[in-house]
Amino acid sequence: MSMKTGLKIFSGNANKPLAEAICQSIGVPLGTATVTTFPDGESFVKIDDNVRGQDVFLIQPTCPPTNHHLMELLIMIDAARRASAARITAVIPFYGYARQDRKDQPRVPITAKLVANLLSAAGAHRILTMDLHSQQIQGFFDLPVDHLYASPVFFDYLDKLDKTKLVVCSPDVGGLKMASAYADILGCGLAFVAKKRHSATRVEATNVVGEVKDCDVLLVDDITETAGTLTAAARMLRDNGARTVRAAVSHCVLNEIAYERLRNGPIDELITTNSTPVSKRDLNITVLSIAGLLGNAIMRISNNESVSSLFQIKGF
Repeated sequence: MSMKTGLKIFSGNANKPLAEAICQSIGVPLGTATVTTFPDGESFVKIDDNVRGQDVFLIQPTCPPTNHHLMELLIMIDAARRASAARITAVIPFYGYARQDRKDQPRVPITAKLVANLLSAAGAHRILTMDLHSQQIQGFFDLPVDHLYASPVFFDYLDKLDKTKLVVCSPDVGGLKMASAYADILGCGLAFVAKKRHSATRVEATNVVGEVKDCDVLLVDDITETAGTLTAAARMLRDNGARTVRAAVSHCVLNEIAYERLRNGPIDELITTNSTPVSKRDLNITVLSIAGLLGNAIMRISNNESVSSLFQIKGF
């Protein structure tokens, strides 16, 4: 695609390699901006390019350190607004705080809604994101939200697998709808694992529903942080006779607990995207690029075209 006059793309510090890959995929140079931190921890932003009357896209997943990267994004939006940008689109490949989307106990906030309010107050005109933890988060915004799915990128990779004994499995009941969609497209069986969550870092798998004996199982989920749900489910699947266990996860914000569990766990391969920076360490982690997907969406939004064609999956 050729460069469109008036299109400007900038990146914070959360995932600059992804921003550079997006720009390379659509032939648009990454704009120059100073995004630094003062000694006291305050963020400072200066957009070095002229953006007056321009269509500005700010790429910044709110991955760890979440609060810092969120604040960077808010300040970048405010800087672009005060520099008279015509339209500001916040490109958030990974939307942090998405799991705090409801009041499930007394006296707790709905932080996903709070973040939506902050983005609106800062001056964003539009949101581009991918694989939200809950679909209803789109309704938290009074702005247009373009919600993409990583599934086309995953399916391009999964198509190479032997699907004769493949079973798609959700690691919990909540992800059953996503797993069902994968199973329908891949033309294979479906299963799910029932679990009990004891704390933010400890999960117990209790039962497998579906036939997995002597099968190649693909666990699908939208996010993993401690890998507790994934490894508990994989262990239960192994106990029930699964031949191999792979996991396809849209967003991996892995901490040290997760790396330790994956190193000692029963997952043969973890497949994820570069929506957040992922360190493979010495593990069998496959990172698929979403740069082309996001780049296409940016160009379509800038040209006021439909993005619905990006949901189509080739070869299935």
